[in-house]
Amino acid sequence: MPDHMIDPRPPSPSAGHGAAAGATPMRASAPGQGLAGRVSVPGDKSISHRALMVGALAVGSTEITGLLEGEDVLRTAAAMRALGAEVERVAPGHWRVAGRGVGGLVEPADVLDMGNSGTAARLICGLLAGHPVFAVLTGDASLRGRPMRRVTEPLSACGARFTGRAGGRLPLAVEGAAEPMPLDYTLPVPSAQVKSAVLLAGLCARGITRVVEPEATRDHTENMLRHFGAVVRVEAEGHRRVIELEGQPELRAAPVAVPADPSSAAFPLVAALLVPGSEVTVEGVGLNPLRTGLFATLLEMGADLTVSNERVEGGERVGDVTARYSALRAVDVPGSRAPSMIDEYPVLAVAAAFARGTTRLRGLGELRVKESDRLAATVALLAASGVPASVEGDDLVIARDGAPAPGGEPGGGSVATHMDHRIAMSALVMGLAAARPVSVDDTGFIDTSFPGFVGMMNGLAGGDAIAPFEGGAA
Repeated sequence: MPDHMIDPRPPSPSAGHGAAAGATPMRASAPGQGLAGRVSVPGDKSISHRALMVGALAVGSTEITGLLEGEDVLRTAAAMRALGAEVERVAPGHWRVAGRGVGGLVEPADVLDMGNSGTAARLICGLLAGHPVFAVLTGDASLRGRPMRRVTEPLSACGARFTGRAGGRLPLAVEGAAEPMPLDYTLPVPSAQVKSAVLLAGLCARGITRVVEPEATRDHTENMLRHFGAVVRVEAEGHRRVIELEGQPELRAAPVAVPADPSSAAFPLVAALLVPGSEVTVEGVGLNPLRTGLFATLLEMGADLTVSNERVEGGERVGDVTARYSALRAVDVPGSRAPSMIDEYPVLAVAAAFARGTTRLRGLGELRVKESDRLAATVALLAASGVPASVEGDDLVIARDGAPAPGGEPGGGSVATHMDHRIAMSALVMGLAAARPVSVDDTGFIDTSFPGFVGMMNGLAGGDAIAPFEGGAA
């Protein structure tokens, strides 16, 4: 994959989502041959955010390799710089963070613009809650419409104050606590972002911060804190998971090797499963057991999916994942699996559009508060190409009788992305596998999460299967 040079300066407020520049519609068509090749996808976004944040709280200089250089993570880098850490880009994917120690962040001189990154906004609320500083967070139009109250309510108990728009929406003023109290919080619903925000606030509090989650969610924050020297204990209580953090640790700088993002790897791998004659390998994919729900589901669907060269890097399991074209069958996916694959449901829905039988994806209420109402957007994506799909409560039901004959459905859709990069990429994967081309209204914001996506997919396809399109979605 070509080396994409990234401007290390903070992104301008108009960049990415909601940019004033015109939309960049594209259309994806069947390539006429199988997808083939070995590729690397960008570094894990969740781990990239956390490496920058925890590095900013550590004593010493942290070297980060494999950092995702999409706009979302660059916003976090800019915010850590504004809060007093020294953050510099050494080379592509290689960054250095000179931290200020736990409790050492300083008051920013200006508003912190988080662009489209809900993860960054919610986790930074946790960082700020434990520091005696005043800050204002904002973001693009999409982020300003997403709720923050599920984070600000528990954080208020540590002594921080939050003032925002209705529902706790951005812009959000934060007054951190001068003497933060440790929290004992039980999550009402599984959320790695809320858990992480509470733990980050607990770093500055004297005593034990305790979080109870009803189901295990991705544990990158716990892994990262341990990697930097914090004492974090995790115990299972039936289906529940109890995390305890000893407050006011002295975090020490530690090197971080960011694995390839399994959420990004999902797109070329699913495309390979759906396009006849394909074999694609994605190298160095993160295989954290709390992030591999999609792979487990695809295997249940009959996917030819294998892992090789398994290893541990930076405290995280990684491996090379290979997908080969497969005839898929429908499955019933339990809601308990949602935390381990919450970002992969749109592309899983595309896979289900080609599976024989009726697929039910349970417990997707969390998708209603992503970059868009991702549940509604996924249904619309499928419906645009003639795939029967419906929402029953928080379940998504997709009914197919197997891959269609040439000239049949699915295909031919025109998709409104609502500035949601995962909807855009999923629709383009649909177009590669469908009988007729699929167009999307805008792709300009894909680089916020997956720089170089279109070029990589066209390289696997051996041509311009994804190309600019005059008009976009209807």
